Amino acid sequence: MVGRNLLDLARQRGVEIAAPGSGELNLMDAASTRAVLEKTQPECIIHAAGHVGGIHANMREPVQFLANNWSMGSNLILAARDLGVPRLINLGSSCMYPRNRQEALREEDVLTGELEPTNEGYAIAKIAVARLCDYVRRETPACQFKTLIPCNLYGLYDKFDPARSHLVPAVIHKLHTAKKQGLAEVDIWGDGTARREFMHAADLADVILRAIEHFDSLPDYMNVGLGHDHAVNDYYSAAAQVIGYTGRFTHDTSKPVGMARKLTDVSRASAWGWQSRINLTEGLRLTYEYYISSGVADALSAGQH
Repeated sequence: MVGRNLLDLARQRGVEIAAPGSGELNLMDAASTRAVLEKTQPECIIHAAGHVGGIHANMREPVQFLANNWSMGSNLILAARDLGVPRLINLGSSCMYPRNRQEALREEDVLTGELEPTNEGYAIAKIAVARLCDYVRRETPACQFKTLIPCNLYGLYDKFDPARSHLVPAVIHKLHTAKKQGLAEVDIWGDGTARREFMHAADLADVILRAIEHFDSLPDYMNVGLGHDHAVNDYYSAAAQVIGYTGRFTHDTSKPVGMARKLTDVSRASAWGWQSRINLTEGLRLTYEYYISSGVADALSAGQH
C-alpha cells in the first residue's frame, strides 16, 4: 500500500523511482537483494516492504511477522551498507512503542516499556531493523540510514480481506456488506473506546518525497502522523456516513482490542516543516471510492481474496 501510493505521487511530481517487484527482487534472499542493488546503484533507498496485517493476522502468525520483517530489513540494510548506498529511509511503525501509554508517544520512547502482546512479533522486527540502521550510521558515517515511524495507515491499495485487514479497511468492508445485505446492526470488537491514529497513505507518500529532497535535515528518527486520534466508535460513525449505512452498532467486549491508545507525538515533524493534509472524512471517501471502483468489493463479496 505505501509503495504504490508513493509511486503514484512520484509520477505526479516527476520523481524517478525504481520499484522492482517481488519477482525481480526477493528481499528474503540476501544474494538476490545485493545483486539488484549492484545493478540499480540507487542514490537513496526507501524500505517500504513488509509482512503486514491486522490484529487477527498478528495473533495468528507471530513467527512470520517477526522472521519475515527482520529478514527483509536486515538483508536490504546490510547490502546497502556493503555497497555504500549513501541514504536509506526505513519505515518503522508505531507498534514499536510501549503499550498503554496515555500520553503521545515520542521517538525516544522506543524500548522503554513492554510491547503490545497482540503484535509483539512485528514490533520486535521493526525495532531491530531501526536499531540496525542506527548501528550502520554509527559505524559507517557515509551511510546515513534513517527511520520514519508512521502511525497506523489506510488508503488506496489497502487490504480489505477481513482475515488480513487493519481497522479502517475492515470497517469499510463490514459496513458496505451490512448496507448491501440490509443488516440492522453491526458488531464492534470491544467497547469502542480504544483510540487510534490512522493517517491516509498518500500523506506518508508526501512526507517520504519531502524526506528525499530534504534528507540532510531529516531527523534520524521521526514520527509521521496526525498528532490527534479518534475512538474506534468514531471510525465506525464516520465510515457509516461516507458509506450510507444507517443501522445501529453493538459491542462485543469479549474480543481483543489491542492497546487502549496509540498516539504519536509529531513535534519533530512539525519542526521539520511537515504536517498531514488529508482529514478523516476525505480519507475515508477516497478509500471507499477505491474499494468500489477497483473491484475489491465485488471480489470479496464473491469470496475471492
